[in-house]
Amino acid sequence: MARPPRPRGSLRYEKPPLGVEQLVDRLSDRGLEIPDRDRAARYLRHIGYYRLSPYTIPFQHGGAEHQMRQGTSFDDVLDLYVFDRSLRLLVMDALERVEVAVRAALTDHMSTIYNDSHWYTDPAHFRNHGAHADFERMVRKTGEDRLRGTPDAGDDSLVHRSALEHYLTTYGSPELPPSWLMVETLTIGQLTSVYRNLRQRSDRTAIAASIGMTAPVLESWMQTYVRVRNICAHHGRLWNVGLGVYPAIPTSAAISWLNPGALTERSRKRLYPVLASLQSVLDSISPHSSWARRLHELLITRPRMNLAGMGVPPDWESDPFWSRHLQ
Repeated sequence: MARPPRPRGSLRYEKPPLGVEQLVDRLSDRGLEIPDRDRAARYLRHIGYYRLSPYTIPFQHGGAEHQMRQGTSFDDVLDLYVFDRSLRLLVMDALERVEVAVRAALTDHMSTIYNDSHWYTDPAHFRNHGAHADFERMVRKTGEDRLRGTPDAGDDSLVHRSALEHYLTTYGSPELPPSWLMVETLTIGQLTSVYRNLRQRSDRTAIAASIGMTAPVLESWMQTYVRVRNICAHHGRLWNVGLGVYPAIPTSAAISWLNPGALTERSRKRLYPVLASLQSVLDSISPHSSWARRLHELLITRPRMNLAGMGVPPDWESDPFWSRHLQ
């Protein structure tokens, strides 16, 4: 059963919009050292005050006045913002590989085990027929929108039509594209929903096993990745954000994971287990990946405040789960 929505607030929003110079003044009034106002104004103009301002929170004393700790400079805040951007790009790199692997695992298993390139059009493969009908309508609309749009290729011989457009403009039946084209049109959220809705437990198990996971773990981790990818895609704050949905801790010895006790109760609600889960999948689908080394190179430059906000323990790189990739 879906959780009921939380009640709306009762106050009326009446804060006036402020110009860039006024926003620089606001930061200065809160105790932020700004040696070059023009430079600060330029960053606020192109990043946005309300995107940058959450990065001031770790430097504040706390309280409604949002006053900064003495000695905090604009560059301290900007450095944290730049770090978070680098972290998002690194996480997106891993997420891309995981998402592509799940797409391939889903279509390869379902197409071959049922010998049907259009298996996804059969409601018998799904638990929730209403959700399946919505999904099929979405795939159909994607095709219709593609046909209404401008053709992918014109007179330029170096520009080639997408595989989806080729199918739609070449074949009239079946109306919908084959599975291996269909999965390429899905968002990570839609991909996760299709996987979760598969009727046969054996299918979910086989798909998960092909990337080194169990079905419950893959389902949990994919739900978390939907949230993480949305944050990254919208350039949101990642390093200390509350995700609201966190990866399950694997109990199977077949799934690579951190040492027992490596996660405190607090760190389980942070980004650290998400980073570990991504590396765990990469251990299976890309065992020679340099991702762990690049993560280490990024994190060793950061103060303890950053690591604590992510739930990363001080000696994280000594855990065999990570250290085998850092030698």
